Amino acid sequence: MKRSLHALAATALLAAAPWSLAQNVAIVNGKAVPLARVEALAQQVAASGRPVDDQVREQLKEEVILREIFMQEAQKRGIGATDDYKNQMELARQTIMIRTLFADYQKKNPVTDADIQAEYDKFAAANGGKEYRARHILVDKEDEAKAIIKSIKGGAKFEDIAKKSSKDPGSGANGGDLDWAAAASYVTEFSEAMVKLDKGQMTEEPVKSQFGWHVIRVDDVRQAQLPKLEDVKPQISQQMQQQKLSEFQRTLREKAKVE
Repeated sequence: MKRSLHALAATALLAAAPWSLAQNVAIVNGKAVPLARVEALAQQVAASGRPVDDQVREQLKEEVILREIFMQEAQKRGIGATDDYKNQMELARQTIMIRTLFADYQKKNPVTDADIQAEYDKFAAANGGKEYRARHILVDKEDEAKAIIKSIKGGAKFEDIAKKSSKDPGSGANGGDLDWAAAASYVTEFSEAMVKLDKGQMTEEPVKSQFGWHVIRVDDVRQAQLPKLEDVKPQISQQMQQQKLSEFQRTLREKAKVE
């Protein structure tokens, strides 16, 4: 009878062994390292955009084994009882809790398609209308600007003078080219003078702004080329999510009683 009982016990242990091993990555100094640790790291890797193939999974297994070895050594040395460790653990706990709080808020307060459409409509309304392809030559003195206008009317090339004389290094090197932009992109004095010009027309008199004296020419005019909603939808969604989260954080700060 005793032999039968021993045999049954051995059989039971053997039958349970594969199940037990399946739950653990390894046994380190007699302590089981659960497979769940590998899965947790695998989820982090996948969330970062990297594929978790067999090679990566083997690396993660080695990682959790090393962590267990190092943890055991740290425990032997009493590191867990030090103030520095306790302070760092508290900061880590706070970080995880706060990150989880924000993730929970965003999950429960998503940015909807209607929100994105409304935001896009506001953007379109503010940035619609005309765009101007303008050039300018910027100098310090009015007399110098007047001389440039006279020279251009006499046959000199606007682009050549811009490269030689404009103190705006960005556009000057490109013959004064400011690329396409809405009138609101420029200072008031500049934009007011620019919008009065027809295609190919240059200012008859220099235009003064806080930067100096401008000679302006409009090369072309067109309706604003706005991006399609589907092209900017991810950026709008991300921006609105951040705005909502910032507002949530601000509200919590205002409600808190801080003495």
